[in-house]
Amino acid sequence: MRTHQLETTLRSLALSGMLDTLEARLAQAAAGELGHVEFLQMLCEDELARREAAGITRRVRAARFEQTCAIEDFDFAFNPKIPVARIRDLATLRFVEAGESVVLHGPVGVGKSTIAQALGQQACRRGYSVAFTKTSRLLADLAGGHADRTWETRLRRWARPSILVLDDFAMRAFTPTQSDDLYELVTERAGKSLIATANRAATDWYSLFPNAVVAESILDRVVNSAHHVFMDGKSYRPNARPGAPERTSSA
Repeated sequence: MRTHQLETTLRSLALSGMLDTLEARLAQAAAGELGHVEFLQMLCEDELARREAAGITRRVRAARFEQTCAIEDFDFAFNPKIPVARIRDLATLRFVEAGESVVLHGPVGVGKSTIAQALGQQACRRGYSVAFTKTSRLLADLAGGHADRTWETRLRRWARPSILVLDDFAMRAFTPTQSDDLYELVTERAGKSLIATANRAATDWYSLFPNAVVAESILDRVVNSAHHVFMDGKSYRPNARPGAPERTSSA
């Protein structure tokens, strides 16, 4: 009866982490493995572990990554030219603490998107909020805000996460409206980190903007506070063809 009452109380307090391990902890206590204080401490740690795991799951889901990946699982041996040490250093997330950005650039298919999302998921595990999107989709979303007068709301939503991952940046020339939207977004996100993947080096981005002043204003905020990582090598994508040997990483 007392156990049932305790379970009811834990459930009403939303302490399901304790509830999930209660029987095991009671068995340990009955066997003399845990004293009263240790029993309570273990239950509290169980609850904290559950909340941490739930928080990670919630942040990863909210980020809307296209794939689940981790730096540890990436096949660096496939392209030996990729700077492994620099990427592992970025995985410490010191750049996020410093409010710096990351630009991953190089040929198609070498794993830029995979690494960007792996860094984002590492940040989710550390408690940071992250948003992942194709650059074209972000610009389309902001454009929709101009049409239905929700632009400021949409801008604030993209500005809110600690890290914004913009995949496939600078693929084509920007329109004047897109340039203005990017300027407002970069300005609104001042002091927060951006991870961008691109086929072009940052020095080639300026010509994609119709207004040189706007281009300089945007890129000065992003490029000059970014870690630039050139990822060179062959594409992983042929390995994804039917019948190809299976690999641990995709581009």
